[in-house]
Amino acid sequence: MEEGKLLLKLKSGDKSAFNDLVQEYSNIVLNTCFRFLLDREDAEDVSQEVFVEIYQSIKSFRGDSKLSTWIYRIAVTKSLDEIKKRNRKKRLSSFGKVLHLDDIANWLGGGTMPDKSIMESEKLKEVMDALNILPDNQRVAFTLSKIDGYTNTEIAAIMNVTTIAVESLVYRAKKSVTQELENILKK
Repeated sequence: MEEGKLLLKLKSGDKSAFNDLVQEYSNIVLNTCFRFLLDREDAEDVSQEVFVEIYQSIKSFRGDSKLSTWIYRIAVTKSLDEIKKRNRKKRLSSFGKVLHLDDIANWLGGGTMPDKSIMESEKLKEVMDALNILPDNQRVAFTLSKIDGYTNTEIAAIMNVTTIAVESLVYRAKKSVTQELENILKK
């Protein structure tokens, strides 16, 4: 269904339109939450919170951004809130492409989740360790840019910052992670 028509039906309280929205965005929201939380059950719980938030807030959605961007922003915010609540910061695993971890890169690109052997592998631990050095805002900008393929303008809208700030965050994240991975690979 076209986004404009879906939005009108949602704002009018059409429950079947909300079901259509959940059907269309559930995998995207779940994958987004999982990328941040790295725990399937937590990602499922947060995904449900995202859709509850959407249901409760849809009438106040002004349409300043695309509906998908708004949903993604809610998913990212809810995921970061969960990380803060659990005091489990800086655990996003990415950058699998640099280490030629094709299964991890596929997973991060929205493909299937890696099996337990990959999740427990030493290389994944090294990638996670490299990303642990990033502050949350750099990690979010880096993930949105390099993994999810959003433009700097879209990232700025999601993070509520300027495009210049996004460019700076992505640049600093890339520089920090590259240096850390070089250090790890030298060992």
